[in-house]
Amino acid sequence: MLPFIIPIAFIAIVILLSSFFIVKQQTATILERWGRFHSIKNSGLHLKIPVADRIAGKINLKINQLDVNVETKTFDDVFVRMKVSVQFLVLREKVYEAFYKLENPHDQITSYVFDVVRAEVPKMKLDDVFVKKDDIANAVRSELQEAMNNYGYDIVRALVTDIDPDHQVKEAMNRINAAEREKIAAEYEGEAERIRIVAKAKAEAESKRLQGQGIADQRREIARGLEESVEVLNNVGINSQEASALIVVTQHYDTLQSLGENTNSNLILLPNTPNAGADMLSEMTTSFVASSQIGEAMKLKNKELEAEKKRLKS
Repeated sequence: MLPFIIPIAFIAIVILLSSFFIVKQQTATILERWGRFHSIKNSGLHLKIPVADRIAGKINLKINQLDVNVETKTFDDVFVRMKVSVQFLVLREKVYEAFYKLENPHDQITSYVFDVVRAEVPKMKLDDVFVKKDDIANAVRSELQEAMNNYGYDIVRALVTDIDPDHQVKEAMNRINAAEREKIAAEYEGEAERIRIVAKAKAEAESKRLQGQGIADQRREIARGLEESVEVLNNVGINSQEASALIVVTQHYDTLQSLGENTNSNLILLPNTPNAGADMLSEMTTSFVASSQIGEAMKLKNKELEAEKKRLKS
């Protein structure tokens, strides 16, 4: 009897041990009895009837991610490759639908992603695809949420994680961007140059104004000095004409002395006589008088022309 008891006991122990099974955390186990759905077992230790019950499958209740690569064309006829990441999970209350209604949920989700992306992207230009990628992701999530919820899946989020145009298109976009930046840089450089020119012109104008003011002040002081010199000479019995001639001769020799102090200057000596100062003064006076007469004649001529113009108009 003993040789028969040992195998039977061993088989009984194996059957007993196989009646217990453990379900891990965040996992649901589908239990079938005689080939039909019986129950859903969540995490913990469970008992099943040997031979009659069997574990049909397990469902992962964690958040899963599926990356889908899609190639499509934009509104401006640029082919672009996009990577859409879909995060989804199985609803605890719909484990039955998730296990029995879909043979391959990944293929189902991939088909919907292709359908939505190829429907939305051709409506946009390439630049808009980059700007509105969140709109594309939201459209994918909305479409998947409505379709996959009936199968027990919840779409947590959809993300457009990569947009990759053709290599030549990317180079063209980089050239456009570089040209735009160079244009802006040129505008700033032109504005800076304009500011420098304006500042330089203002500085030169101010310098000339101050220079003119200095020359005017110098001439005013010279005239005042000449007036005082003539007055002093008059006080010692020298008349105004003689005093003026003396001052002109004195300035003439002062000029010669200044020229002689500079070794690099060229000195031209004009013919000179004892009456040179008086002659020079006389010539200067004659020139001033002639200039004044010419100026008065021109003013008179201008007045006559203006009067003639008014007469002709009337």
